[in-house]
Amino acid sequence: MFIKKIYFFFALLFFCSCREKKTILLSGDVKVTRNEFIEFFPATEMPFIYSDTLLAKKKKENDSLLISYKVFTDHVHDSVITGLYGKNANPKIYALGKATGPNQEILLFVKTIHKQKDALILFGFNKDNSFCAAMPVLSSLKDPSTYKTLVVDKRLIITLTTSKKNADGSLSEGKDVYAFNADSKMFYTVMTDPLADLPEQFINPIDTFPATQKWTGDYGPDKKNLISIRNGRSREEITFFIHLEKDDGQCNSELKGEARFTSANTAEYHRDGDPCKLRFRFTSSSVQLEEMEGCGSYRHLHCTLNGIYPRKKISKPNTSKPVAPKTSKK
Repeated sequence: MFIKKIYFFFALLFFCSCREKKTILLSGDVKVTRNEFIEFFPATEMPFIYSDTLLAKKKKENDSLLISYKVFTDHVHDSVITGLYGKNANPKIYALGKATGPNQEILLFVKTIHKQKDALILFGFNKDNSFCAAMPVLSSLKDPSTYKTLVVDKRLIITLTTSKKNADGSLSEGKDVYAFNADSKMFYTVMTDPLADLPEQFINPIDTFPATQKWTGDYGPDKKNLISIRNGRSREEITFFIHLEKDDGQCNSELKGEARFTSANTAEYHRDGDPCKLRFRFTSSSVQLEEMEGCGSYRHLHCTLNGIYPRKKISKPNTSKPVAPKTSKK
C-alpha cells in the first residue's frame, strides 16, 4: 500500500510538471491570442514610477521581454507607433509591466527604442481584453532644464510631474493628472496644475534647435508672448513652443510639441491621448493659432490660444564701421 502511494505521488508530480505553462516568447512572428499577449507582460508592483531621465539612459534591455513589431501590431493599432516615429520605422518594443485597475481594466507599460528617441507609452484595455486607447507619456528627447516623472498608483491614476529649473536658479513645478476610462475608451485629464509663472525672462526650451525650414522663427507681439517654431523630425513636421501672457498676466498659456503639415502653410498638432487639437496657419509675416478641440489643460479656463501673432524681426548685429565725429573748422 505504501509503495502504491509513492508511485501515485510521483505520477501526480510528473503530470503537474507536464502541465506547467510554457514560456511564451513574442519576439518572433508566431501569432498569439490577446490573452497570451496581455499575460506576457509581467505584473508591476504599484505605484509604477518612471522618469524621462531614466528613459534617456542607455541600458541593455531584457530581450526575453522583446515584442516583435508584427506581433505587437496584431493587438495594438500601428498608428500609435507611426505617430511617434513616422511610417516604416521599426523600433524595438519591450514589455515593462502590467497593472489591473479596480474595475478590471488593464494598463500595459511599453518602452520603445529607436535611433530617433526612446519613449514610454501606456496602453489601456478593458476587462474583456479589448484594446481601448494609448497615451505616450515620456520621451528621451528631453529639455536639459526640465525633468518629468511619471507615477501610476494602484487605482491607475496617472500623475505626470514636470520640474523646471529657471534662469534665476529657482525651480518651478507643475502636475498633470490623467485617468483611463475603459467604457469611454480614452485617457482623460483629471486635473492640471501648470508650472509656476516663469520669470520675466523665461527660457525658450527649443531656442537652440535648428531653424532652417520655411516657417521657422519666432512669433509674438512682445517679450512675454512667444510662439517659437523650429525644425521637426522631417520636412513634414515642425517643433513648437508656445508661451503666452495675455490680459496683464491673468491669462497664461504654455504648450510644447510637434505639429504635422496638412498643406503648404498649415500644420496641426494632435497627439494620441491628448484631447487638444491646434492648427497653425503661416504667412510671410505672421502665424494664426486656432484651437480645433479643447486645449483647456494648457491654459486658464477663460483664455484661448487663438490669435494672429506677428513674426518677430531677427535683430542683426551692427557691422557698419563707426563714423568719426566731425571737427569744427576754426
